[in-house]
Amino acid sequence: MSKRDWPTLLLYTLGFVLLWEWLRPVEELTETDNIEVFVVFLLLSLALSFLKMKWFWQFIIRTVYILYFIHRFYYEGSFFQFRWLKSFTTDFVHNIGLMFARNWNGLSNEFRTFLLFILLWLMVYLIHYWLLRQQQIFIFFFMTLIYITVLDTFTAYEAKFAIVRTIAAGFTVMGILTFYRMIHREKVTSSPGSMKKWMVPLLGMIGISVLVGAVAPKAAPFWPDPVPYLKAAKEGAGAGRGNGPSRIGYGTNDDRLGGPFIGDNSTVFTAEATGKNYWKVETKDVYTGKGWIPYGSTPIDFRVGDLVPVYSIPSTVEKISETARIFPINNKNPFIVYPAGVQKILNIAPHNPYDNLLRMDTTMERIGSFETNEYTIDFDIPKYKIEDLRKTTEFDADGINQAFYQNYTRLPKDLPERIKQLTEEITAEKTNWFDKAKAVEAYFSRSEYSYDQKNVALPGPNDDYVDQFLFETKRGYCDNFSSSMAVMLRTIGIPTRWVKGFTGGDFLEYSQVEETKRIYKITNNNAHSWVEVFLPNQGWVPFEPTKGYTNDIRIDYGSTETAANNQPAVPAMAQKPKDKSIDEPKQTTSEKKTFDFNLLWLKTKLFFKINWKWMTMAFAVLTALVMLLYRIRGKWLPYLLLLRYRFKKKDETISTAYLTLLQQLDRYGLKRKENQTLRSYAQYIDQFFSIREMTRLTKRYEEYLYHQSLPSGSWRETRELWENLIKKTIA
Repeated sequence: MSKRDWPTLLLYTLGFVLLWEWLRPVEELTETDNIEVFVVFLLLSLALSFLKMKWFWQFIIRTVYILYFIHRFYYEGSFFQFRWLKSFTTDFVHNIGLMFARNWNGLSNEFRTFLLFILLWLMVYLIHYWLLRQQQIFIFFFMTLIYITVLDTFTAYEAKFAIVRTIAAGFTVMGILTFYRMIHREKVTSSPGSMKKWMVPLLGMIGISVLVGAVAPKAAPFWPDPVPYLKAAKEGAGAGRGNGPSRIGYGTNDDRLGGPFIGDNSTVFTAEATGKNYWKVETKDVYTGKGWIPYGSTPIDFRVGDLVPVYSIPSTVEKISETARIFPINNKNPFIVYPAGVQKILNIAPHNPYDNLLRMDTTMERIGSFETNEYTIDFDIPKYKIEDLRKTTEFDADGINQAFYQNYTRLPKDLPERIKQLTEEITAEKTNWFDKAKAVEAYFSRSEYSYDQKNVALPGPNDDYVDQFLFETKRGYCDNFSSSMAVMLRTIGIPTRWVKGFTGGDFLEYSQVEETKRIYKITNNNAHSWVEVFLPNQGWVPFEPTKGYTNDIRIDYGSTETAANNQPAVPAMAQKPKDKSIDEPKQTTSEKKTFDFNLLWLKTKLFFKINWKWMTMAFAVLTALVMLLYRIRGKWLPYLLLLRYRFKKKDETISTAYLTLLQQLDRYGLKRKENQTLRSYAQYIDQFFSIREMTRLTKRYEEYLYHQSLPSGSWRETRELWENLIKKTIA
C-alpha cells in the first residue's frame, strides 16, 4: 500500500477532502484570515508524503513554508534578512511560558499561527498513518461528521453540503481500505483490473445514494429545533427581568417587546440594486406601553404594475428613480419587501394565479405575498433640501389632517411623565420638528446607551417598555432605540410611526446582468426597526436612532453643509468608483484608463477571494489528473504519435519518426543498452516481438542517415513498418 499508484493518489485526495472540512468553518466562525495558505500547506504536505520524499527534505520544505508565511503575515522586510528570526524566537520562548502558565488569552498571533501549522502537520501525518499503515479511517471519518454537525447545529455555519461531501469521501475511503485489508488477509495478489472491478460498483453505490438523498422528498422534523430554546434559557438567565420571550429574526407580533434576541443567519432574500437600501415590510402606529399594534386594518387590492397605494413622496421633493429585483429564498414568505418611495411592483415570477392582484393593508402599509421567486420594484429616492425640512415648527391644521395628526401622536394615558421631560430637555434649543428629531436621534449615541442582544430586560407588569430602557437598563437592540425615539417625539407633538423591515444586508457580488448593480444577501439577522417622522410637504422622513446603524438620507445643505451636521440616516446608494458627481471635472483619457485598470484589478481580487476554495479544489483535481495521465502515458501517447505522423509525406520524416520510436520503446520497457548498436538493438526488438519489422526499419534509417537521401516515396512504404512497431507498444 506504499506504491505511488492511482488508488493511493485517490486515497490521499479523499484524505485531503476530509481534512479540508475541518478548516472550512474556521474562516467563517473565527477571525482567522488567509485560510488558503493553510489549505495549500495541507496539499503540499500530502504531496510530499505521496511522493515518498525523505523525511529530512519533507521537514525542511514544511519548515521553510511555515516560517515564510509567518514572516509575511507579521514581519516587515526581506525574508532572507534573518533579523526577524530573533524577534520570532523571543516571542516563541515567551509564549511557551504563557502556555505553561495557562494564560491562553495572552498568546500572540504569531504563535497561534505557528500552532495551527503544527496541528495541520500532525493531522497530515495521522492521515498518512491511518490510510497506508493501519488501513483504518472510520474514527477520523466519524469525528469529522460529529464536528461539522455540531457546528451546523450550534453556530451560524451551514454544513448541508459539507455533510454530503464528508459522507461521499468517507465511504469511498473506507471502501478502498476494505479492499486492501481483504487482499492482505487472504494473501492474494491484486491487479489493476481487480481494483477497478471493486471501485466501479462502490462509486456507483455511493453516487446513487447521494443523488437519491439529495432529490428525494424529506419528511418534516417531528420536534422543533431545541437550540433556540437552549440559547434563550442560557441568555435569559443572566438578564434579570429579561428572561422572557425571545425572538428569532423577523416576527409580526410586536405587542410585547423586550427580552434577549436570538440571531438567525438563514437567508430571507437576495436583492439586486444599485446600492444598499432599507427594506420595509410594515409600519405600526399604536404604542401600548409594552409594544406596538396597528390601529385597525384597511385592506386594498391593486394590480401588479399599478401604483402602490402608499403615502408617496410629495411632488415638492426632488427624486431619483431606481429599480431593484428581489429574489425570496423561501417563496412562501407572507410579505413583500420594498424600499421607501416604492412606486410599482413588476415582473412577478411566477405570475400571480389570481389575475395579478396584490393586497395591501394601507394602515400598516404591509403588502401580502403569494408564492414568488422574484419581483421587480420601481421606487424613488428622495433628495431633501435642508430649508424645506426645517420649515415645520408646530402643528398646522391646514398642512396636516387633524385625525391623522392625533393618530400618529397618540400615547398611553399612563405614560411616565419623565419621558416628556427628558425630550423637552434634549430639544430645548431647537425650533423646528426636523432639528428636534435629529437631536433625539443623536441623544442615543451617548456612551451610557449600549447595543446589546443578550442582556435585554423584559418589562414587568408595572413597567413601561420605553421608560425602562431610557432610565433604567439603557441597553437593548433596535426595538428599544426606535420605540424610544418614536414615543419621545410624540410627547412633544411630532407625528411618528414605528417601521419594521430589514437593513441592506451583505454585499455578495456584482450583478451579471447590469454592471452598475450589486447583489446583496439579507438574512434574518438583518431584521430591523427604525422611525419615520411626518413633515408636511416632505412626507415620511426616516431616522435611525439605533446605535451602530446608519440609514443615510440625501440632504442638500447648500452652502451650510459641514461635517458637523453629522447626518446619519435612508439608504445612501452605494456606487461604483466610476460614478462621479455632476460638478466634478471630466476625466482625461489617461485617467479613465488608469481607473479602468484599477476597477479590473478590484474585480479580479474580489473574484479570487470569493472563489478561491473552488479554484484550489480545481487545481488539486487538475494536478491529480495530470499526474494520472503522465502515469499512464504509455497507453494514450502512442495514439497521438500515430496521428501525428499519419499525414506526413516527406521522406525526411523517417529520421524523427525513428527517434520517436526509440523513445516509445524505452517507455515501454525495452531499453537500449549503453554502447549497443542500432542493428543489435533492432534484432533484440524483433526477437522480443517475434517480428522482422524493426530490422527492416533500422536499415532504412541507416540508409537515410549515411546517404542523406532515399528514393522518392520511401516514407510511405516505411510508415507501415513504423506504425506496426508503435502499435506493439500499446498492448
